Formats: sequence, structure tokens, C-alpha cells
Amino acid sequence: MSMMLSFWRHILVLVFLALMLGLIGVRAVKLQVLDREFLQNQGIARMERVDQVVASRGMILDRAGQPLAVSVPLFTLWMDPRIVDVSRLSELSRALDIPHSRLQNRIQPGRAFAYIKRHMVPEDAERILALNIDGVFSQTEYKRYYPAGEVTAQFIGMTNVDDEGQEGLELSFNELLSGSNGKKRVLKDLYSQTIRDVESILPVSPGGELSLTIDLELQYLAYRELKAAVAEHQAKAGSLIMMDVTTGEVLAMVNQPSFNPNNRSDLTYAQARNRSVTDAFEPGSVVKTLTIAAALDSGKYQPDTNIKTSPGYQRYNGHTIRDSYDYGTLSLTKVLSKSSNVGASRVAIEVGAQNVWQTFYQLGLGQPTGIGLPGESAGSLPNHVKWKDIETATFSYGYGLAVTPLQLVTAYSSIANAGKKPTPRLIKGQSIASAIQAISPQTADQLAAMLEDVVLTGTGRSAQSRLYRIGGKTGTAHKIDSQGYSDNSYVATFAGFAPVSNPKLAMIITIDEPSGEKYYGGEVAAPAFGRIMEAALQQLNVVPDQVINEQLVFNPVLQESL
Repeated sequence: MSMMLSFWRHILVLVFLALMLGLIGVRAVKLQVLDREFLQNQGIARMERVDQVVASRGMILDRAGQPLAVSVPLFTLWMDPRIVDVSRLSELSRALDIPHSRLQNRIQPGRAFAYIKRHMVPEDAERILALNIDGVFSQTEYKRYYPAGEVTAQFIGMTNVDDEGQEGLELSFNELLSGSNGKKRVLKDLYSQTIRDVESILPVSPGGELSLTIDLELQYLAYRELKAAVAEHQAKAGSLIMMDVTTGEVLAMVNQPSFNPNNRSDLTYAQARNRSVTDAFEPGSVVKTLTIAAALDSGKYQPDTNIKTSPGYQRYNGHTIRDSYDYGTLSLTKVLSKSSNVGASRVAIEVGAQNVWQTFYQLGLGQPTGIGLPGESAGSLPNHVKWKDIETATFSYGYGLAVTPLQLVTAYSSIANAGKKPTPRLIKGQSIASAIQAISPQTADQLAAMLEDVVLTGTGRSAQSRLYRIGGKTGTAHKIDSQGYSDNSYVATFAGFAPVSNPKLAMIITIDEPSGEKYYGGEVAAPAFGRIMEAALQQLNVVPDQVINEQLVFNPVLQESL
């Protein structure tokens, strides 16, 4: 009996084991064959992720292809607060010189991502990763680098930590420069480490390049000389723009003070501002050239037309305007050369306020140039319904209106370009409208000769060159303070072009609030203009004029009002 019971027990055990093996086999067939694709997909779904592939930002280049802004790949360290080894945060803190409390605060419940340190050079990032701290990872990001530093800072602008444009051309052309990020499918392990790339979902599209009209060598030249002039005359600020008179291409645009865009720890708004396009100021006598243009275009005046300026002052509507001296009777050319306020005002009133205003407007004042830089000011060009004589008079020599350096250099380029106003541009190859005829070619030719006389015999003699014929005009404008027009705060300006025989370049220099003994435009801005213009024309291989040097009087000390 006991043997039979033992036998059946063995049979039951064998049957049970057979059933279990059968069930296991069925289950294995189901998992390995019938449900294989489903289970594989489920497994992949738990390991597969879609990562973003960051697009590199496009370069900004000068006209010769030299880089002005490039994006450099760097490493960024991050952690997964869910799995990071908190016991080693102190070690991580010491290695990175980051306060332990700052790292601790980034570990918050529910977060799966937190930055540790961004934009690290590969060597430093690899040193930290070599510590093998659980939950600490790296990713590639890009940081903007500016090879020319402070020399091109304001018009190039800058990006933020995420490589997005914030100022200058970086902001204006952010969409072009940014490109489009891509996507890829990857397999990751339990600790979010990438095992391998699976496939590309969306190809990355790098940012487009931006080629500028800027000539980096001329930019360096202009920056060095402007910085020296601002320092020499202990000025608050300064701006300089150099333009091709035919195409309107800006070859140099510099400002003082400037900043290093690669190190912005001490950056201030005053340093970042592109004064060449954002700052509008009362220009003073530098716009007398435009008043004379209106007179010549009217047909009422010729360069040798005489204007009485005695006794050296004139009253309009209860206000007195003055010259530094009683110049007596001056030709229209000498009104410009000696910068006579009385002469300019009498001419403007005779020509008519609206005609003067129209000439200013046609030459580009009172309207944005459309150069494409953020924050560009349109200036101010009031068109009074009924002008008083005093308003016309002060308007004629640069008060009661506001202009930017870019507007003024465009106006002077128009004169140099046979009266055709070019459209200022910074982008190489940019399609622009044809130049408009702002003043007649005859007027432009006459003005060119008159502006050369300013440099040869008038207030602009310090701008002379031994190699090239230069034409230009000085300006010295009182600034406004809380009490009205200040007696000791000025903007000194010189605007002009060269060579007069066949103009190539126009340029303007403004020096804001020179505080040394010299403050007139002819003393402060003109000498720098002459040095820079001569060097720039040589750099561009412009053949020197055949000038009889003995006829030129170099670097005089001027004491007369400009």
C-alpha cells in the first residue's frame, strides 16, 4: 500500500513538473515569438529618448572674411537631482569652487535637471567628470567669442548665456545667425547616460554667416585714433563713422567708451550704447554746409556772392546771435570757411526757412537711415508752420534740431557723391534702392571746393593732409544742462571727405564734452580726422593728389568760434 502511494506521488510530481515546464515553454514562446516585437518596443521606449542637437550660431565676418564673432563649443555640467550622489556634493563644490549651499539648493523634489556650471573648457569639464560622481553629466553648448573685442563691440552687439542675440547686429539678425536646432533619437541607460545614437529625426541647420561692409584694418585704425583723441582731450565720449561715398558702405564705426564683449563683468549701459546711431545731438556749425547747399540750390547765390556780416552780430525777435569777430563783408565761400553765424543766418532767412528745411531733409536728416541697427534714432528736424526769424537763424547754424553721426556722414557722402544720397549699409551685398539726387551736381561740386577752402584757409586747417585734398567742416555746439545752454560743455565735430579731386571716403568725428583747454571742433576733432583720413586712403591704395605742399599751413592753433 505504501509503495503504491509512493508511486502515485512520484507520478503527480512528474506531472506537475511537466505542466510547469509546459507553462514555462508556452510563456517563453509567447514572450520570445508572439509578443517579441511588442516587448522590444516597450523596452526601447523605456531606454529611448529624443535629444536636441544644438545648432552652432553663424559667424559674423568683415568684408575680407575676417571673423568678428564666432561660436566656440564648450561643455556644460548638469545633474539629475533624483539620482545624484548627495554625499559627494562637498567634493564637487571644492572641485568647481562653487558654494556647497548653491549646489544643495538646486536639488529640489520632482526636478530631473539642474545646471551645475555652464560653458566650461573641455579640460576642466573632463576633470570633473573623471570624479565619477553619480548623477553628474555633461552636454555640449556654444559660447560666442569676439576676436576684435572692444574694437567692434557696439555694432556687433552680444549674445546671452543661451547664445541668443541681445544687442547690435547679433539682435537684428538673430534669426539668420541662430539657425535651427536638430533632433536625434538615442538610447540611454538607467543613469541617463547615452549608450548610442539611434537615428537622426531632424537634421541640425547651422546658423547663416553674416558678411559686413566693415574693413577690420580701418576699424582698428579708427578705434585707436578716436580713443587717443578722447583721452587727450579728457572727453566724456566720442564717435566716428567712415563711409564709402558711392555705395554707402560703412567701413568703420567706432565709439568711446567701449567694452570687452568677452568679459562683461563690469559692463555699463554707457559702454554698450552705439552712440553713432542712438545718440542725437544739436550739431552746431557742421550743418552750415547744408544751409549753404540750400542757398546754392536756390539759384540766388553763387560761391562768390557777398554777404555783409558787420558789425559781427545780429538781433532777431529780441535775441542776439554773434560771430567771434566782425568779419565785414564775406563771400559765401568765406562764410563757410570762417563759420560765420551772422552770414549763415542772413543767407537762410533770404533763401527761406522751408527751403532750408527741405534741403536738410533731402540730405537725410530727421529720418532713420534704415541701416538695420537696433535703437537707431531718427533725430529731430522740426518743421514749424510759421518760422520766426530767430528760429530760422539758429537752425541755419545747427541749433533747434538733433542729428546722429550716421545721418551727418550720410549728408556729407551725398555732397561727395555729386549730390546723390547713398543708403548707409553694414551688410555686404545687401540689395538697396538707388541713390536719390538730394542736391544738384553743380551745387555738390561747388560745395566740395568750398569745403576744401575750409580746410586750406578756414577753421578746419588742422585736418590738412600732405598727401590728399581734404574738404570738411568744423562744428562746436553748446550742450544743454539744467540752466539752459552751458557755457563750458560742448560737442566738437568735424565732418568731411577726401580726396576732393575724386572723393572716396566720407567721415565724421564727434567728441562729446572735451574738458581740456581745447574744445573747438577745429582743435579737437579736425586733427584726428586728418590723420585717420590720410592713413585710410593710403590703406586703400588711393593715389595721392598732386598738391603743392608749400600752399598748405599745417596744424594751426585756432581761437575763433566755429
